Amino acid sequence: MAVLDILVAPHPVLKQKAKPVEKVDARVAKLMDDMVETMYAAKGIGLAAPQIGVLERVIVVDVHEKDEEPNPIRLANPEIVWKSDETSVCEEGCLSVPDQFAEVTRPSAIRVRYLDEKNEVREMEADGMLATCIQHEIDHLNGVLFVDYLSMLKRNMILRKVQKMQRAGA
Repeated sequence: MAVLDILVAPHPVLKQKAKPVEKVDARVAKLMDDMVETMYAAKGIGLAAPQIGVLERVIVVDVHEKDEEPNPIRLANPEIVWKSDETSVCEEGCLSVPDQFAEVTRPSAIRVRYLDEKNEVREMEADGMLATCIQHEIDHLNGVLFVDYLSMLKRNMILRKVQKMQRAGA
């Protein structure tokens, strides 16, 4: 397994739409494993393939509590097949928008269909932080960042801060 570089906004790949994978074969399973390792190394709870420069519809998430064992979920071609009318507001951050956070409103519960790491079709219901995380990562597959839900003023402020931090670190 390998820890991969995470692209930072406003990298153009982050605004592109990812392509579906034909099947989860050994290559895609290794990509999923590398993404899990990268997510843990960055202390994140989710990662989408476009964030590491791979325009394929693959995400990994793990919202386990600090006192629980890691429980990574690997999803290829995730598709939300149902979402609740009820919404919740959650403060979101993103590994591609480091050290910036903002409140985003999303459906509070979802059902998602996907291919798992063994290429089997699965469906899962999620609510709370898991639902928020899956929706956030699926957005990445469609070229959408959490800052795109904010007002133009807030979004521009956050992106300017990120660029300033990048220049200071370069």
